[in-house]
Amino acid sequence: MKVTYGLLLVLSIFFSGCKTSKSTLSVSSFSAAEKELILNSSENTPMRVFKINNPSDSLWLRTKSEPVSVKENKETLKVLIARMKKTVTDSLSLGVGIAAPQVGILKKVIVVQRFDKKGFPLEAYINPEIIQYSKKTQPCREGCLSIPGRSDMLNVRAYAILLEYDTIDNVHTVEMVEDFTAVIFQHEIDHLNGILYIDHLQQEITNTKQ
Repeated sequence: MKVTYGLLLVLSIFFSGCKTSKSTLSVSSFSAAEKELILNSSENTPMRVFKINNPSDSLWLRTKSEPVSVKENKETLKVLIARMKKTVTDSLSLGVGIAAPQVGILKKVIVVQRFDKKGFPLEAYINPEIIQYSKKTQPCREGCLSIPGRSDMLNVRAYAILLEYDTIDNVHTVEMVEDFTAVIFQHEIDHLNGILYIDHLQQEITNTKQ
């Protein structure tokens, strides 16, 4: 999808918080350890979900992920995406999205259930970045596969986001996403930056006390 100058001008009225385009970021390849973790089982095998109540997992979940080169890592990415989809739909996890750091891979890859599309498909996004947020926010209850047994109401998520990402076919795409699906994207992209939804909750509590 191409975004014209005129459309960007209109969106600038609706959106705030512009960020640097990810096209300026350097990309990397999977490490040998990451390849081993991804390829040690079939595409139909779920991966272990890292949990915040495990000390070593907790440190990992707080680490920022790196952009990954689609061209150089396409086949490994295909397996990772298939296994991430299997993980998020597994009866032991069962969520609406997942980020690669949650399965031990510090690369910018997420899987999101698109409730704004027919059939609610699970789709993968490589090197996603939110480049603008709407001024309008939406309250939403969130949980996390990495924080078992808990959910909380947040009031800080943007109602709409302007998103850019790469596809598995190495096509760079810009897209506007709204409503609950936008919340899922914000949640999963937070994971890529070492941020958990409870961090926003704590900030809300702090702001209320001020």
